[in-house]
Amino acid sequence: MNMQSDFPAAPPPGCPAHGSGKRVPLYGTEFAADPGAYYTFMRSYGPTAPVELSPGVEATLVTDYSAALQLLQNPDTFRKDSRRWRDYNEGKVSRDNPVVPLLEYRPNCMFTDGAEHMRLRQAVTDSLARVDTHRLSRHVERVADYLMDQFISRGSADLLNDYAKLLPLFVFNELFGCPAEIGDRVIFGISGIFDGINAEKANEVLGQSVGELVALKRKQPGDDVTSWLMQHHAQLNDEEMAHQLVLLLGSGAEPQRNLIANALLLLLSDERYAGAGLLVEDALDDVLWNSPPMANYAPHYPVTDVDFAGTRLRAGDLVLVSIAAANSDPALSASRQQLSKRAHLAWSAGPHACPAKDTSQLIGVVAIEKLLNKLPDIELAVPESSLTWRPGPFNRGLTALPARFTPIRTDKQPVTQQQIPTGDHRAHAQNKQEKGGLWSSFLSWWRA
Repeated sequence: MNMQSDFPAAPPPGCPAHGSGKRVPLYGTEFAADPGAYYTFMRSYGPTAPVELSPGVEATLVTDYSAALQLLQNPDTFRKDSRRWRDYNEGKVSRDNPVVPLLEYRPNCMFTDGAEHMRLRQAVTDSLARVDTHRLSRHVERVADYLMDQFISRGSADLLNDYAKLLPLFVFNELFGCPAEIGDRVIFGISGIFDGINAEKANEVLGQSVGELVALKRKQPGDDVTSWLMQHHAQLNDEEMAHQLVLLLGSGAEPQRNLIANALLLLLSDERYAGAGLLVEDALDDVLWNSPPMANYAPHYPVTDVDFAGTRLRAGDLVLVSIAAANSDPALSASRQQLSKRAHLAWSAGPHACPAKDTSQLIGVVAIEKLLNKLPDIELAVPESSLTWRPGPFNRGLTALPARFTPIRTDKQPVTQQQIPTGDHRAHAQNKQEKGGLWSSFLSWWRA
């Protein structure tokens, strides 16, 4: 039980927690519409609050900046290995729950501790360090050109689903050396896991596709991150390789799409960015502070029963950090203007801090600058107040971002994009007559 029990006068609209003993739900349209009101409400519990990630999945959420740092920087007390998750081990959370694919154990550097974590993380950091930033910038520009060529002649676009969502997926497919038939299924798997739509099947498809990529690169290594991971002195086995790829592709693509889209929304709606004084980098920093792409995550588990920030936690309790709430902690209000850009928690902190923040920042800057330079008169096509946000406990992401601009004629004709297959994906990969998905369409466009 928390030691603090005072509540504000009224909970957020639709919140069933106030005065009922229920946990605060981090799912549904009410939370998605105004998470800030929920974070304010949850602070009344103290530095942590009892929450529900989806029906039946209980967790403790850290909303205080100092407490969040304490947890993230204390691997002796709080571990990342989700095989410690007591409710899952006891059968209180079923495997088919939509949040499980983002929480279940995988032998990668996110869900390991100690020496094993250091071994796996070193393989990741060393491999990412080999990415040539000039080559990466050129590829982001190439993908941006392809995506814009699909809509610039129309004079309108959904900047989320037509641009921000697809660009990271295409970029990471290239970085990791995915051929078309594997890349299409990687896109399907990542999208399904984070959208929570048929998440168990999407997780299965993603696992199969990265397994095939590992097998391919064992036979035919290339100049890509997958091959570099394989060649690293950490000597990752096939299972470790597959789960490292799931982590890197998923944690790279999904937050990246939200970072790009949330920054575009800011640039198109906030009058501070109408002049020449503030740059794209400033908008990205603003988003990382105030609308972080991963709003609530960093799952941890106490090693033993422990008193933490006024709350009694049992060994194996699921504890998450609210990056969004911690960044907006009222205790920081007096000094936020003087805080370093690195002080926000959007990249996490401690031994599990994001190893790809520089890559992510580069992709975001290039993608946004390319769009704004190509479409200088672009503006929102709907009032900002009418935009909606995806429900779910982890992400802060729009459902759509409609925009309009002066149409531009292009020499290259848009590719007719087929729906990403949702049936028998192995048969799809083997069927030479079946048309490809989004990654295949991009490769066809580029080679034309």
